[in-house]
Amino acid sequence: MASGPGRLLVTLYGIFTVGAASRSLYQLSTRFDEAPLAYVLSAVAAVVYAFITVALVRGGEGARRAALACCGAELLGVLTVGTWTLVEPSAFPDATVWSDYGMGYLFIPLVLPVTGLLWLRRQPTDGSERTDTTSRTGTTGRTDGTGPAGR
Repeated sequence: MASGPGRLLVTLYGIFTVGAASRSLYQLSTRFDEAPLAYVLSAVAAVVYAFITVALVRGGEGARRAALACCGAELLGVLTVGTWTLVEPSAFPDATVWSDYGMGYLFIPLVLPVTGLLWLRRQPTDGSERTDTTSRTGTTGRTDGTGPAGR
């Protein structure tokens, strides 16, 4: 996560967390009766974005798997809500982050989970980062300090 695509993903998810949360909190507290479904779905999006942000920052195999699951759920949400807003626009008197597949946000809500899924799938798991040094050193230790030679 220190550089490159990982840092960009964390930044974008962080921005969307703050944006969706502040928007939905304002709408839920001041205009809930106007479009409750849209405002609740925006709040759900904010929670999903926050969870993904935290998982990406935390790192580790468990967090990576959780982020993968959440990105999949996010993509499903964008596709479902996006289709729903096109098929039955009367159900959404006001837009959500995911309305029309995120058109109000330059389709970033549609592209972001796909990008996240692709990036997370390419990241090494904890097990693949360890290297066995038996053949090079003649010992049975590992270079990560967890084997007998590392103690």
